[in-house]
Amino acid sequence: MQRALAEDLGSGDVTSEATVPAGARARAVITQKEEGVLYGLVPAAIAFTLLDPQAKVVRSRFEGQWREAGEVQRIDGLARALLAGERTALNFLAHLSGIATLAARCVREVAGTGATILDTRKTTPGLRLLEKAAVAAGGATNHRVGLYDAILIKENHIVAAGGITGAVAASRLAHPNLLLEVEVRDSEEIAEAISAGAERLLLDNMDVEQLRNAVAQVAGRASLEASGGVSLETLRAVAGTGVQFVSIGALTHSAPALDLSMTIQPLSGPQW
Repeated sequence: MQRALAEDLGSGDVTSEATVPAGARARAVITQKEEGVLYGLVPAAIAFTLLDPQAKVVRSRFEGQWREAGEVQRIDGLARALLAGERTALNFLAHLSGIATLAARCVREVAGTGATILDTRKTTPGLRLLEKAAVAAGGATNHRVGLYDAILIKENHIVAAGGITGAVAASRLAHPNLLLEVEVRDSEEIAEAISAGAERLLLDNMDVEQLRNAVAQVAGRASLEASGGVSLETLRAVAGTGVQFVSIGALTHSAPALDLSMTIQPLSGPQW
């Protein structure tokens, strides 16, 4: 957060310093202007309290719930600090709430299919943990946090290892207790991955018919994750093929920001 504030403030908020007395106090009110799932109130509050350690933050709404428009947070503090932190706080809150909202829409779309919505590693550098927390707040499920907590053998790994069978065997030997998933593109690769002992298959960029065929071929011998080119419009059809998981990179890399705003009103202190 310090870096985010420094990026915006630079040598100082010249507009607020010129127009607002140093000791003036104010109340800031952050408002959610459209329905959605709120997430990111803690980072937003930190943006203000770093600038004014005595600022008082009052939360008006809980995170992780679908809400209509309305007030979400109040902050009482030095007016200059509230104005200086406004954009950074809203940037975090709008971005993370947008992710939570899109995750909730996706979860709602697959209701009744038995499929679980997963996120990916397509996150903003430096913000992965926050973005994945926003995904979870929206009701979807975090997949790998990084390269260290599960094995996902993709096309380039297969090429480098000389084939699926060898890649699976080497991975099992090196990390026997980690989830092992293999990316496959056709029925031949599915058969090889199943024979090698993969516990989950990543069905890469398959259409609905190909996904149904893959489900029939695997016949419960491994769990299946559909990935690639999935949109909110196609999601239910993909989930309805019988796959257990659908991963969506857009949850974190393309979620529209939730519309929020901040207004302030004077409380006390020197005349404005």
